Amino acid sequence: MTRRPGVDVPLDEWLAEIPWRSLLPKAVLALAALIVVWGAVSSYYTVQPEEQAVVKRFGKVVAIKPPGLHFKLPFGIEQHFLVPTSRVLKEEFGFRTVEQRDRGTTAYRKSDAHLGESLMLTGDLKVVDVEWVVQYRVDDPNKFLHRVQEVDKTIRDVSEAVMRRIVGNSLGSDVLTIKRVQIATSAKEELQSILDSFDMGILVGTIELQDVTPPEPVKPAFNEVNQAEQERERLINEAEKLQNQQIPAARGKARQVIESAEGYRSQRVNRAIGEASRFQAIVTEYRGAPEVTRRRMYLEMLDEVLPQLGQVYVVEPDGMSPLPLMNLQPPSASAGGQSPGRSGGSR
Repeated sequence: MTRRPGVDVPLDEWLAEIPWRSLLPKAVLALAALIVVWGAVSSYYTVQPEEQAVVKRFGKVVAIKPPGLHFKLPFGIEQHFLVPTSRVLKEEFGFRTVEQRDRGTTAYRKSDAHLGESLMLTGDLKVVDVEWVVQYRVDDPNKFLHRVQEVDKTIRDVSEAVMRRIVGNSLGSDVLTIKRVQIATSAKEELQSILDSFDMGILVGTIELQDVTPPEPVKPAFNEVNQAEQERERLINEAEKLQNQQIPAARGKARQVIESAEGYRSQRVNRAIGEASRFQAIVTEYRGAPEVTRRRMYLEMLDEVLPQLGQVYVVEPDGMSPLPLMNLQPPSASAGGQSPGRSGGSR
């Protein structure tokens, strides 16, 4: 029957009966095996492809190891800290991304607690809801671990301060419409400058404005304003289109009238100059031979006028007139019912 210490037998007697000398070598072997296993386990480590390892010896950085299998001094003499240097990290403001494990997709979640990050006051005292994402990566793992105590909180606080300052210096309409890209670019440059001054070893990749909207209570009024602005833009575009159609047509018509007037002026001037030159030549000829010149002018005038008279009938002064029943009109004149010239005359 087994005797229980302190019940069936005194405790000191029970301890005295234990064969300590036979158990001591086994305990020493077990302790040595435990030390060997601990040393073996703590003497190597694996760095993943997206990471780098910062190795410390008694708290001092002695090496930065790339991805792969590495060895170190065991028993905690050297410690390694894994830093994701090749992975793109991000901080979300105004919303959170939630992974739906059952569907394998992601969804965005926004609560009242996130409004404190995204509600901002613009330069014209308007309230806007700005949601943005900061994407960055670790450029120097040593600085990332030791320069700042809370890296994520520092990045969030600095990013929020930068975004609020830039939005506060802009108009609400610009933030909601045309100035989003400019705000994101300015925020990235300023955030990178501040983080560089902290010497954190962080490289900012991009800052993207996910959504910029007015608060929920004023969205109906904002939509009405947008519709009015779109209607105004439509009317302005139609007016500009009509202007672009009518003004060139009016300018073309004015140019046509001016060119026609210029041609008419040139024609009249050239004709006047020609007639004056002709008159001067006739005067010169008339002064040299008045009678000949006068007769020549008379014959030239007859040559111009007589072809327009049509048929001319010459009768004797005492003779009888042509019979009115005779068809004295040419065929073309009788068919048309009108005479192109005189039907009779006397010379």
